[in-house]
Amino acid sequence: MAVSYDKLWKLLIDKKMNKTQMRLATGISSSTLAKLSKEEPVTLEVLEKICNELQCNIGDIVDFIKQ
Repeated sequence: MAVSYDKLWKLLIDKKMNKTQMRLATGISSSTLAKLSKEEPVTLEVLEKICNELQCNIGDIVDFIKQ
C-alpha cells in the first residue's frame, strides 16, 4: 500500500502554516519532513505529533492507497 499525505498539505494551507513551521512546531526532523514530502511512510509517533499540533485525527492527514 502506498501512503498519501495530500490531506496534510491541504490542512496546512487551511491553517496558513507552511511545512517548515509545522516541522518546528512538532519537533520532527528535516529528514522526516523530507519523507513526508516524498510520500514515504513515517512512524506513528510522528503522525501523532502532527495530529496533536494540528488538533486533528490521523484520518485527517493520511490516506492509504491500494496499488
